[in-house]
Amino acid sequence: METHLVLYDASYATERRNIALELRTETLIRSSRSVSFRMAGQKQEKIGRRGRAAVVVLGDLGRSPRMQYHALSLARQASLEVDIVAYGGSDPHAAILENRSIHIHKMRQWPPIPQGLQKILRPLILLLKPLTQFFMLLWFLCYKIPSPDLFIVQNPPSVPTLVAVKWASWLRHSAFIVDWHNFGYTLLGLSLGRSSLFVRIYRWLEKHYGKMADGSLCVTKAMHHELAQNWEIKATVLYDQPPEFFHPASLEEKHKLFCRLNEDISHPRGFRDCVSAGHMRMYGDHLKESLFTTQVDNDIVLKPGRPALVVSSTSWTADEDFDMLLEAAVMYDRRVAAILNEDDSNEEEVLCDDSCNGKSYIYPRLLFIITGKGPEREKYEEQIKRLRLKRVAFRTMWLAAEDYPLLLGSADLGVCLHTSSSGLDLPMKVVDMFGCGLPVCAVSFSCIEELVKVGKNGLLFSSSSELADELLMLFKGFPDECDALKALRNGVLERGSSARWATEWEQHAKPLISKASSSLSNPRAHTQIQEREMWSN
Repeated sequence: METHLVLYDASYATERRNIALELRTETLIRSSRSVSFRMAGQKQEKIGRRGRAAVVVLGDLGRSPRMQYHALSLARQASLEVDIVAYGGSDPHAAILENRSIHIHKMRQWPPIPQGLQKILRPLILLLKPLTQFFMLLWFLCYKIPSPDLFIVQNPPSVPTLVAVKWASWLRHSAFIVDWHNFGYTLLGLSLGRSSLFVRIYRWLEKHYGKMADGSLCVTKAMHHELAQNWEIKATVLYDQPPEFFHPASLEEKHKLFCRLNEDISHPRGFRDCVSAGHMRMYGDHLKESLFTTQVDNDIVLKPGRPALVVSSTSWTADEDFDMLLEAAVMYDRRVAAILNEDDSNEEEVLCDDSCNGKSYIYPRLLFIITGKGPEREKYEEQIKRLRLKRVAFRTMWLAAEDYPLLLGSADLGVCLHTSSSGLDLPMKVVDMFGCGLPVCAVSFSCIEELVKVGKNGLLFSSSSELADELLMLFKGFPDECDALKALRNGVLERGSSARWATEWEQHAKPLISKASSSLSNPRAHTQIQEREMWSN
């Protein structure tokens, strides 16, 4: 009997252990399934969430078109949420403001300092300004915006931008991409001299932090070569190309634009010239008539005696020699007078009367519209007032982002005065002009021929006399018999039909951005795989 009791107790104990083991196994299975479902849910949530990019501009966003285009491409072509960190000032293009995936974060600018005081405190400002900007940038990049997968930053300015963005990319585990528009130290060298201690320190910081980037873009092959040979930076060339809203303007678009600009064109701020005198003789509805166009019933036509419209975009800074344009305008005025045997008594009012009455001259009046903002604008406006030219007039203005492409698409010729502090960047204003079908006369420098093909889409000049010669040659017989100008315009239209920003960005920038982002995210993916393997075991 005792033996049977012992066997029963042993069997009962074994059964209890088996039941307990089954319960523990079932609990582990349920727990494993719960974890698997939870991880699957997290994975699904991660897949469903859009990635994020931050575009950083230590400048006026409205005057940084290339970075605006980056933001649009990141949102449209890479399907990312985009945070733009920049200064306020000029409004960006409507396409930026209307895109729900793009979020603008405006920083406060360094307060303006009187010119006289600025010279006295220059060394102190050179230290305090970048320090203040550095901490403001860090605050925005590390706290004010959501954590991005990548930062893309405009260079220049290099200090403190590259330093701040690199630190932020460390802290937020994000990729860091530099878009090299030019070299910051060469711009600083225009005012301080290349041998300055500040310039040497600036160059070291620019090179040191530029080499830390996960990827680099640049604007020319020449800059690509310089970065590779002397900076040990491998960059991808991303040529500036115009987006789709830069195109030749239709006759209706020209008429509406010129009617909107009637007031700006007809009042040259306190002095009379060949354009304002002609404008005063215009009678009728200003919604139906402009200096260049007129509407008869439902038809819009260009006026035969209209002036030729020349557009130049400028930032009014030291790397653009505006004196060259003023001198060329004076030469054009005097050379035309000499060709036509005019004397000094032939006032601009007589010329305007003749033009308004339909009389044509072998050389037209020229209206230069200079767009842009910058420190030297007022100085040159005063010089323009003192010129008193008979056949040439100037207007300076700042246009809305939507009107600027229309002006380029309505003009007859573009002039570019950009000389490049490094000799390695290309003027984006010329790219915009080509996008609008506008031929260009540009200042010649080392790599400009990567963009301007002489005799095909434009001409180059090295002096004011050369520019005056080009103006005489291109506008002879304007508007109907200027064959050289028409040939250049046709060359621009033929070459520019397929060259657009979205295509260039898709081919060159998107692969670089994807590679930089994926290389940084691989360690995280590896950790997640290890966690899954641990749970499955």
